[in-house]
Amino acid sequence: MSMEQVTKNVDELRWFKSSYSGSDGGDCVEVAVDHDTVCVRDSKAAGAGPVLRIERGEWAAFVTFARG
Repeated sequence: MSMEQVTKNVDELRWFKSSYSGSDGGDCVEVAVDHDTVCVRDSKAAGAGPVLRIERGEWAAFVTFARG
């Protein structure tokens, strides 16, 4: 997996929070799909926190592994 600092404005992306996340402000992860990458961030630090960019193929492999 590769990790790089995001230099473009990730706030322009459409972010999705897990359906398993509660509304009580607990630990949540948000995901957004860009052209060739999937972006992941901590929803509690959405504006100031880091964003992990993962290539789509690597994300698909991760999701397959996580489901198994």
